[in-house]
Amino acid sequence: MVDVAAPPARPVAPPAPVAVPARPRRLLGLGGRVLHRSAALLALAAIWETVPRAGLVDRVFLPPLSEVLAAWWELLRSGQLADHVGASLTRSLTGLALAVVTAIPLGLLIGWYRPLADLLSPLLEVFRNTAALALLPVFVLILGLGETSKIALVLYACSWPILLNTVAGVKGVDPLLIRSARSMGLNHLRLFQKVILPAAVPTVFTGVRLAGAYSILVLVAAEMVGAKAGLGYLVNYAQYNFAIPDMYAGIITISAIGLVVNQLLVAGERRFSTWRVDVTTV
Repeated sequence: MVDVAAPPARPVAPPAPVAVPARPRRLLGLGGRVLHRSAALLALAAIWETVPRAGLVDRVFLPPLSEVLAAWWELLRSGQLADHVGASLTRSLTGLALAVVTAIPLGLLIGWYRPLADLLSPLLEVFRNTAALALLPVFVLILGLGETSKIALVLYACSWPILLNTVAGVKGVDPLLIRSARSMGLNHLRLFQKVILPAAVPTVFTGVRLAGAYSILVLVAAEMVGAKAGLGYLVNYAQYNFAIPDMYAGIITISAIGLVVNQLLVAGERRFSTWRVDVTTV
């Protein structure tokens, strides 16, 4: 009897990986980034909800987040929140826009034209060290308790970070770039347009972002002193009437508006400085 050897078994090929379509893959990646960036906020929300319910703090003075959100929804549903937000945004954005329109051109001139900088430097040093809220009584006495004094206060507070960062951006341009541009025959106008402005854009937008935060903070403080509408008035009124959830609802709204304004300014900075290379490491 002849023993016939069995043929060697063929190696089994591993199963081919299942290809994930491009669109779901992008959505998964986006969801992962959103979850990663919001992890700290979710942790803060969980702590806020848990600590008062566990009795670690008095829930009369720090109610759980769910009660604050319920109060926020009630303010939104009744239309009160929209009125206060509209009043505050109108004042804040008007003052910020006026600061951008006036401070950026002035900063460009001061940073580029040395005689003007020598003339205005002492005056700028005096006013830059004067806090905006310290001048609130002056604005109220001169301009009254109406909208003009609040917008003027926001304009004053926002002008300084924009002005100082614009001056620093112009003066901080690499001298090698300026010499190279001049060696190529660029006149003063073209040099300013093609070299100085693009190089100063990131620093200018840093000042605008700081001013965006100041426009909310200073306005809220001003509305606590003399106003009949606005988020500062809402927070102050809720505190005096011991409506603590409404007070925290106003504070959350202020923080959310500041976050949205900052993100919009960041998007604007990316739009006007597309030449920049992101060197952020993962």
